[in-house]
Amino acid sequence: MNFKKILIIFSLYIFSLNNVHSLEPDIFVQSTVNRASQILSENISKEEKINKLKVIAKETVDIKGVGFYSLGTARKTLTDNQKKKYSKLFESYFLKSFSSRLAEYTNPEIEVNGKKVLNNNYTIVNSLLVGTNERPEVKIDWRIYTKNPDNPLIRDLIIEGLSLARTQKEEFASILNSNENDINALFETLEKFSKN
Repeated sequence: MNFKKILIIFSLYIFSLNNVHSLEPDIFVQSTVNRASQILSENISKEEKINKLKVIAKETVDIKGVGFYSLGTARKTLTDNQKKKYSKLFESYFLKSFSSRLAEYTNPEIEVNGKKVLNNNYTIVNSLLVGTNERPEVKIDWRIYTKNPDNPLIRDLIIEGLSLARTQKEEFASILNSNENDINALFETLEKFSKN
């Protein structure tokens, strides 16, 4: 499976999460995926779909947490102003990257198979993207942040064993390493992507 397909699948399930509170993580995943399918099946423009998906993402994904995880140890060297700038740039990057890909996707069907509570803060939900004539079935594990049980948030997806958050972290590390760890190089990359 190529990386673009993985990103599309990741987008689908990251943005499919609706703000459903006080549910067990596995029920939370199943319920909100169903709602995402409805949005993607609506007879509206791609732009309207993207806007709706962005709203859902802001409510249900720990974008700030994912962003700072993706930054790795470089986050320890940032000033408060740089952290604020990074958070803003990463959110724009994240929302554009995944919502635009997801808007191309229709008729997803996911089956939640179980869950494993790791600790009070994290639960892994196991699921399967049902295969069709156009796509094979795909195993997807959701890493759900459950410190506040009334407001579960997505921190990562592991698709066929590949952590998307870790992949993002490696990509950002590569950009920094290629530019003598100059954070401004990463800022420019994120800003350029968001403006295109």
